Amino acid sequence: MISDEDRDAFAKAMEGVIRLRADERATASKRRRAKAHNSRAARRALLAESLTGTADAVEQLGEEIAFRRPGLPERTFRQLRRGHFRIEAEADLHGLNVDRAKFLLREFICESAAYGLGCVRVIHGKGLGSGPGGPVLKGNVQRWLMQWEEVLAFVTARARDGGSGAVYVLLRRR
Repeated sequence: MISDEDRDAFAKAMEGVIRLRADERATASKRRRAKAHNSRAARRALLAESLTGTADAVEQLGEEIAFRRPGLPERTFRQLRRGHFRIEAEADLHGLNVDRAKFLLREFICESAAYGLGCVRVIHGKGLGSGPGGPVLKGNVQRWLMQWEEVLAFVTARARDGGSGAVYVLLRRR
């Protein structure tokens, strides 16, 4: 039961608040399943790149990684590396197996791009609990992100945002 004192406090806190009309209210939308959008031409181009060695490559300096597609301006890439973009969404893959992580990451990237987000953060962890084989998700996340056309670039996150256990991902806006 709500006391009169609590009711009065709530009423006071709500002074000046205007109720939204029904057509202005946000509604929960049903989540759509992610679909792969690789055409035959795209698959052929990927195969040709893999055979000729002209595929985009990941730069790796120690723990830091960096990847960008051709045509992305150097200035934009530099801003991403410095952490100048606002992180608009985040996916945390800690503790997931490879199959589950790939599924969730693909869904996250597709939805983020569909909503027009520009920069997201993916936390894959540093792999400290992975045993003698080293990090499992870290390398897989890099490989997957390179394959998806929604991804323009990704770089190791700044220390305050996860360091070598996370990446900033710059997305192509639809």
